[in-house]
Amino acid sequence: MAGSVEVRIERCKGCGLCGWACPEDVLEMVSERTNDRGYVYAVVKNGDKCVGCGNCYTMCPDSCITVFRD
Repeated sequence: MAGSVEVRIERCKGCGLCGWACPEDVLEMVSERTNDRGYVYAVVKNGDKCVGCGNCYTMCPDSCITVFRD
């Protein structure tokens, strides 16, 4: 099964739980950029590895992530 992830950057507070929970290392924190609220945020770095497991979605305390399953 394949999947994809979308991060709502402006909601992200940069906690990093999504990246920690991802078994495929799909997400990473971008330390050199901030969103409009001044937080670093998660970005998709290995989108082709996403299996659509939903771990990142489950771990995100601010509902910033949407997971799509193909």
